[in-house]
Amino acid sequence: MKTKTLDLSALTNALNRLIEGNDRYLKDINDTQIRDGLIQRYEFTYEISHKILKRHLELSSPNPEVLDSMAFSDLIRTGNEQSLLKSDWTKWKIFREMRSKSSHSYDEQIAKEVVSIIPDFIIEAKFLLAKLENINV
Repeated sequence: MKTKTLDLSALTNALNRLIEGNDRYLKDINDTQIRDGLIQRYEFTYEISHKILKRHLELSSPNPEVLDSMAFSDLIRTGNEQSLLKSDWTKWKIFREMRSKSSHSYDEQIAKEVVSIIPDFIIEAKFLLAKLENINV
């Protein structure tokens, strides 16, 4: 059964902006303004990735209401079981922790921690987008 087509433009745009920000940051890792912007791009790309994954799972589920009460870890496990995610809960837990850290307090060490996982997150988000694009065809 083919699922309804999911609009992936928000994820595509966010991911492109995250990649662009990461490329600029890598040219000068001491530029804190670029780093701060990169962290913001990570935050919204992470949120969109999570929402798009959930929407896809809802659209393809015979019982979408179950997903509303599902813990985030179970949502990730479900996405992983359906081969939508490159990494498992262990990796996504780190992405989630970094997202949480980035929005609750700001200090130099936290900013460096968040930025350090962005390349891995880019790989993960690209994988998710490619899988969903394939399904939408």
